[in-house]
Amino acid sequence: MATADIIGLGRSGIAAARCLKRDGFFVRISDRSYSPLLEATQQELHLEGIIVQLNHTFTLDPDNLPSLIVVSPGVPWDLPILIEAREKGIDTIGEIELAWRYLKSIPWVGITGTNGKTTTTSLIAAIFKTAGLNAPACGNIGYAACELALVDQPNYDWIIAEISSYQIESSRELAPQIGLWTTFTPDHLSRHKTLENYYNIKASLLKRSRHQVFNGDDPVLRNIDLTQWKNTYWTSVKGKDALLGDPAKGVYIQDNWVVAFGELILPVNIFKMVGEHNRQNLLMAVAVARLAGVEKSAIVSAMATFPGVPHRLEYICTVEGIDFINDSKATNYDAAEVGLASVEAPVILIAGGEAKEGDDTAWLNKIQEKAASVLLIGEAATTFAKRLTEINFCAYEIVETMDQAVTRSLAVAKEKGALVVLLSPACASFDQYSSFEHRGDDFKQLCLQL
Repeated sequence: MATADIIGLGRSGIAAARCLKRDGFFVRISDRSYSPLLEATQQELHLEGIIVQLNHTFTLDPDNLPSLIVVSPGVPWDLPILIEAREKGIDTIGEIELAWRYLKSIPWVGITGTNGKTTTTSLIAAIFKTAGLNAPACGNIGYAACELALVDQPNYDWIIAEISSYQIESSRELAPQIGLWTTFTPDHLSRHKTLENYYNIKASLLKRSRHQVFNGDDPVLRNIDLTQWKNTYWTSVKGKDALLGDPAKGVYIQDNWVVAFGELILPVNIFKMVGEHNRQNLLMAVAVARLAGVEKSAIVSAMATFPGVPHRLEYICTVEGIDFINDSKATNYDAAEVGLASVEAPVILIAGGEAKEGDDTAWLNKIQEKAASVLLIGEAATTFAKRLTEINFCAYEIVETMDQAVTRSLAVAKEKGALVVLLSPACASFDQYSSFEHRGDDFKQLCLQL
């Protein structure tokens, strides 16, 4: 019996294990963590004949090498043990690549980019659902990809996958019918080391895609070598004249209408999400839908009723005339700058968490332009306070926790005459929370208690 080792006991690792067990593999999962919850999962999987090793660092036994290793998205691809496995010729892949092997007879939409992935994926999924298509979203949103492969006789019309650079890096063959690149800015450099590496990882998915859709308003994507991208559909919120490439393959806004491939699709004002970045997301979703053959009427109907994405500029409540908005998904400087740009000034900003590498200049400029005060939480609070002092922005307070930030924000908003309190952290969440969703849910609950 062939052996498969899975690294990481998360949702994707469990789904991958069940797929391989069903296929007759002897399956082992290793995870460096331990908790009572993980122990309960260990016992559940043991009953299914899957071995789980907790508090365990994966190693290679020379006398019992696996034929397959599957890594979860959070596992670094350059771990010495994974490099050794690849050098030994062991088939080493990510969970989404495993799902592709099971589901490649179905057309995929692959969405990648630094920011905008989740909103664009959600828009595409909403359009496809309105069109009556069975097109589940997976990857970084919705299902783990291998969960879709566990369904008996899957009758999917499309698979819509939000795919991070981590997942692309561990996927050799994943080749979507339609590949979409939303934005490109420095992120995850602690993992990918250089911007060039990060770019090449993203580009590899697009190069394997049959059709490619690019955000033509992104300053980096606008300046790539166009001779390498000849089958590309470009979008622009700035009109037909701003398009790259052939206007017949363009999707753009002209006279307040969305135009796709020369055809009027919908008036922009029926789309309720705020911010230019969301109009860019809308154009990319429309491009994908039309390439997939979706009728105009389904696009119009879906976009007229689309409610937005949780944790991305999500309206929570109004307290004493002040709107509280959850933008917990803004985990880097660029996303947080977009969040600030999208709300009315003056704003009380709650920021901080586990800081990431990146250029904070544009974010700091936007704070000076729009924030009446900044309340700082988490590990990054002292670092951010220092950066704000350096630009002579002194209207900040270190409040440390979300509970204190929300309570204080209401008082400061009244003092400063601000109409908006915005959680847009510009940081990862792992110093105080298990995920950006956990952080956003805590913020939401605290706001509703006001």
